[in-house]
Amino acid sequence: MNDKNSIRKQVIEVLNRIPKQLYEDYSYKIASRLYESEVWKQADVIGITISRPPEVDTYQLIRKAWELGKTVAVPKCNPNDKRMTFRTVTEFCQLESVYYGLLEPIVEVTTEVAKEEMDLMIVPGVAYTRNGFRIGFGGGYYDRYLSGYSGNTISLAFTEQLISDFPVGEYDLPVSKIITPKEVIEII
Repeated sequence: MNDKNSIRKQVIEVLNRIPKQLYEDYSYKIASRLYESEVWKQADVIGITISRPPEVDTYQLIRKAWELGKTVAVPKCNPNDKRMTFRTVTEFCQLESVYYGLLEPIVEVTTEVAKEEMDLMIVPGVAYTRNGFRIGFGGGYYDRYLSGYSGNTISLAFTEQLISDFPVGEYDLPVSKIITPKEVIEII
């Protein structure tokens, strides 16, 4: 089980079996740990995706960031060159459903945020090793984006997403912290 596609498929199957009550409980515990972290407290501009089950719920994180006066930047993917930009979102109605049902910022009502303005990037993924490497959803968008990003990176993961090992490619970059319902894994 070291092929990334088969790992991705297996982990998603496991995540899809988590009962709704546990999913909510785990997401809440992860959010609580995130709010206690210094990087969250100090971040003014946060890059974050709009989650879809079975990913850790990010809606509560976005609402909390707005309450605290933080700027929330959400990715807009460009499938032509597999690159993404981040755009400020101040309310959920500034999002539209694009390919695969993903919610992305509506360009006309949002503004782009430069990479160097972002203090914290919440990096999504399907599976993680304890040394910070991740298997994403297969598009490579984040690996491309993070190659020139120098801010803090955190991934939020259910314990079921932690795996012992998988092949790491030359463009794979580790995140600096993984937060699970049970622990905070500091990598760098």
